[in-house]
Amino acid sequence: MAERSALMEGTVVASHGRHCMVETPDGERRICHPRGKKSQSVVGDRVLWQAPPPGQGDEGTIEKVQPRRNLFYRQDEIRTKSFAANLDQVLILIAAEPVFSESQLARALIAAEAEGIQPIIGLNKSDLVEPFARAWERLVPYRHMGAGKHYGVLPLSLTLSSEVDRALLMEHLQGKTTLVLGPSGSGKSTLINLLVPGATVLTGEISQALNSGKHTTTSTHWYWMDKERTTALIDSPGFQEFGLHHIAPMQLAACMPDIAEHATHCKFYNCTHLHEPGCGVLDAVKLGPSAGGISPTRYKIYSDLFEELSHTRY
Repeated sequence: MAERSALMEGTVVASHGRHCMVETPDGERRICHPRGKKSQSVVGDRVLWQAPPPGQGDEGTIEKVQPRRNLFYRQDEIRTKSFAANLDQVLILIAAEPVFSESQLARALIAAEAEGIQPIIGLNKSDLVEPFARAWERLVPYRHMGAGKHYGVLPLSLTLSSEVDRALLMEHLQGKTTLVLGPSGSGKSTLINLLVPGATVLTGEISQALNSGKHTTTSTHWYWMDKERTTALIDSPGFQEFGLHHIAPMQLAACMPDIAEHATHCKFYNCTHLHEPGCGVLDAVKLGPSAGGISPTRYKIYSDLFEELSHTRY
């Protein structure tokens, strides 16, 4: 019986189905698969893997997924979709046109808050003056979230020659591992190629390696942005729906900083912020955002989500 090699450390840098690409500390990349029916790893996972015995191919085996610092994911009634693990931050890219969904944006921000991951919002297409002004105004609550907690909102006009925007983004990304999310039309592909020249070619090569020559557009990829390998960007497929069934209704307020700020003033410790007397959140909604209260749009997102999550618990 051939002797198996010792376990080695690695980071998952791409995945598709049960196969993934693992990168070693010295930069070598190897296709690996989990042993047996062990849980599937995701991009960003730190793993222990094993090379095959001599004469038994090139693919390694993932023996263990190390404990995760966090996991960014969404969950609906049917399935859970994991994006990436061990993140420092999530960059959510939206655009002035097409008009972005504030509900979708809020859901992604809530998922990040639930895992303790810092979110950044990028608003693209600042060259479209009037649409951008309208979009920028819609983001006022996110730029001034309250209690010292605010989301960085970056005005962008992304093109492949946009050195100003590249410098602005690098200020926020340097030395960190960042997941980039964005709906169709937000300019995510332009952003990735601006920050990682040649990313499209690299994606094609990895996809072919993982999927027997078929180009995979639904997989997630890790890119190093510097030779020292200290700054990483993770590109994930565009999302349309963002289920939050993994979050309990009573956890929701804590994941929305503007709601959480005023929830500390509620009369009852188990306040739902929907109808109770002496509710600090309801008082803040009456006060309005201009007086330091809560935006009616943000409160509607909260109340709609609370109802949705209350009816989908099992």
